[in-house]
Amino acid sequence: MSAPSPARLPWLSRLFDVRPHEAPAVAAGLAMFFLLFTGYFMLRPVRETMGVAGGVDNLQWLFTGTFLATLAILPAFGWVASKVPRRTIVPWVYGFVVVSLLGFAASLGVRPDDVWAGRAFYIWVSVLNLLMISLAWSVLADVFASAEARRLFALIAGGASAGGLTGPLLSTLLVQPLGHGGLLLVSAGFMTGSAVAALWLHRWRDRHPHAPGEREDAAGPAARQRPLGGNPFAGATEVFRSPYLAGIALFVVLLATVTTFLYFEQARLVDALFPDRARQTQVFGLIDTVVQALAIVTQVFLTGRIAQRLGVGVLLVAVPLVMAAGFLWLALAPVFAVFVVVMVARRAGEYAFVRPGREMLYTVVPAGQKYKAKNFIDTAVYRGGDALSGWVKRALDVLGEHPSLAMVIGAGVALVWAGTGFALGRSQRRREGPL
Repeated sequence: MSAPSPARLPWLSRLFDVRPHEAPAVAAGLAMFFLLFTGYFMLRPVRETMGVAGGVDNLQWLFTGTFLATLAILPAFGWVASKVPRRTIVPWVYGFVVVSLLGFAASLGVRPDDVWAGRAFYIWVSVLNLLMISLAWSVLADVFASAEARRLFALIAGGASAGGLTGPLLSTLLVQPLGHGGLLLVSAGFMTGSAVAALWLHRWRDRHPHAPGEREDAAGPAARQRPLGGNPFAGATEVFRSPYLAGIALFVVLLATVTTFLYFEQARLVDALFPDRARQTQVFGLIDTVVQALAIVTQVFLTGRIAQRLGVGVLLVAVPLVMAAGFLWLALAPVFAVFVVVMVARRAGEYAFVRPGREMLYTVVPAGQKYKAKNFIDTAVYRGGDALSGWVKRALDVLGEHPSLAMVIGAGVALVWAGTGFALGRSQRRREGPL
């Protein structure tokens, strides 16, 4: 007997606010994110272990190396985005990532304790993870209209949280029998499946054109079958020319600064408390598991309703305000238990509120900006913020007489981050126009 269709289950459509014809696209989006994040979150604990192995005091160098590598790879991505159809950008990029992971798997299998190979892996994964995640969101921003995004983005992002929950569990269970190289091979398989789901989403949009009044390229579905054109550096120039995109870039820099301050504290505390490398991987995986379990419940049942009733701005402001309070708490009680609470709140809030809200900002910009400018912001701008804030955090740790100084500064940065999110939410609403 065939499974009941969404049309026969109206209570299910009402619960998740999904129209019957949208159900296959939601399922494909969930699969795209689940497979991508399962693959990436299998790599993440390995990456963190390699970062700690290279020396906690050297993390700012890894952040700088990541930023420089990002700048080096962006022109290559810009060239691909300019030359291949929009719908095939993801398979091209993901295919390249899979090949690189196979190479690192071979390297780690032969020389598992090579510090420089570990550093290279750390930088490479840090570059590619942002690019791949950004591209997956670009597909959603390209396929769904703004009104659809408010209802569906958070639900689809639940696939990311489900993958983020599955990946660390697989890493924790498989790191001993397979080793780090084996984890990379399994991860590559998941990422291949994610690219297939992205292709299917474009085909679904072709079969279900936008309703009258919804934003769509003038050429309709045919536009997704043509290259974006332009030059490899168009993403950067678009950001510098547009106050709206520049505001998003500032938001991302502040997000990266808050994240980096907490990341350095995580590395310092885990290095001090858990000297064994396999144990470190398990600790990082456990934190990821708790984060994703909290995020997925919020995404599925709360985020879409908040976005529809209160607007995108609320999604962009709530977490920065919580982080301002969290930094002050850490300044008063800088212990591991408090840090875990603050870190889990930040990361779960980012997945459940900040990321879906941030991606909704791109539903009101042209296609070229959804891919090129967006990916410039999500990679070069983000990693630039990482590198700069990494050196600032290191300087505060070395020069500051009070260890809590960095946390107080972090609270100030979080408040500016909240103000920027509020302004972006208002600007997005104006661009969207009356509903």
